[in-house]
Amino acid sequence: MPPTDSRLTELTTPCLILDERIMLRNIDRLARHAADLGVTLRPHLKTGKSVDIARRVLSGGTGPATVSTLAEAEVFHEAGISDILYAVGIAPQKIDRVVALRRAGCDLSVILDSRAQAEAVADAARAAADPIPVLIEIDSDGHRGGLRPDDPELAAIGTILRDGGAALRGVMTHAGESYGAVGADAQAAFAEQERKAVADAADTLRGAGLDCPVVSVGSTPTAHAARDLTGVTELRAGVYVFFDLVMAGIGVCTTDDIALSVLTTVIGHQPERGWIMVDAGWMAMSRDRGTANQASDQGYGVVCDENGTVLPDLIVANANQEHGTIALRACADRPLPDLPVGTRLRILPNHACATAAQHDRYNVLRVESGALEEWPRFGGW
Repeated sequence: MPPTDSRLTELTTPCLILDERIMLRNIDRLARHAADLGVTLRPHLKTGKSVDIARRVLSGGTGPATVSTLAEAEVFHEAGISDILYAVGIAPQKIDRVVALRRAGCDLSVILDSRAQAEAVADAARAAADPIPVLIEIDSDGHRGGLRPDDPELAAIGTILRDGGAALRGVMTHAGESYGAVGADAQAAFAEQERKAVADAADTLRGAGLDCPVVSVGSTPTAHAARDLTGVTELRAGVYVFFDLVMAGIGVCTTDDIALSVLTTVIGHQPERGWIMVDAGWMAMSRDRGTANQASDQGYGVVCDENGTVLPDLIVANANQEHGTIALRACADRPLPDLPVGTRLRILPNHACATAAQHDRYNVLRVESGALEEWPRFGGW
């Protein structure tokens, strides 16, 4: 076993660990793929919710970027990121914050899929004398919101925006159902379904005499699996920066690509039950059980040694608020490892976004300096 990383020895557990080397490799992987496909990459910054991480994802640039809350838009714009898509359907009560950000110099665009939203945005745009840019959300897989590509409402909404004082910037979709697609071929099929939906929607709008300069797609599985993005202008993805066990479970990455983990300490044993108790419960890991319906249920996370090497067949099988219960998988044919009280372990998360949200900072294993740094993380809406 390699020597324990001395940078971790003074940390209080549980806490969040980020391996910058792995993160940068993940960032580069998708950037190169987007370039090969000839589209702009608009990374989603919701996973990190960190200015330090955003600067690395965007290579120090001002965008383009995607966010899922207006709090994210406000923090990132304050940090110098100026080209932002707010990719959650706009609520009329939030439009004043959109207008304020745009007045401050942020090229913030919003999404919507109804006449009521379009009328609210158009009214605000007219009152502010600011053509707020809008992307109409397209339903490419029945996952969530959006309009079907041939829905007559598309042209009606586009007309409301154009004639009402807003700006129809384009169309966007998110193939969320791709999270259930296992393997590159299945994910590529979802990517093509996603591409065709927005390309067809763009044709519908253009056929009605409406401009549609932006055609935006994206989910982490489809972004990596896409083989042809004809008709698409930009690609979005978020969790790829860290990856997690859900993505590993469907073959988008391996556990070696997971940059995020929770450092924890062994605090007790129940040998007759085959349990090892640690101080990381669901308050540290989150309650996300995203792998429960996959071929391998990873419980609340996969157990690694303090250096991040996976310990075979060991998972966090159960979690209370501040206690985690480590056990062998039911199918394991090996003894429980000897992990004395005080042993430090790292847990790979099911869902990186949810696990990161339980913490206010990243303890970052830096590449260039070799130091351990704290990078703040924010929350809120």
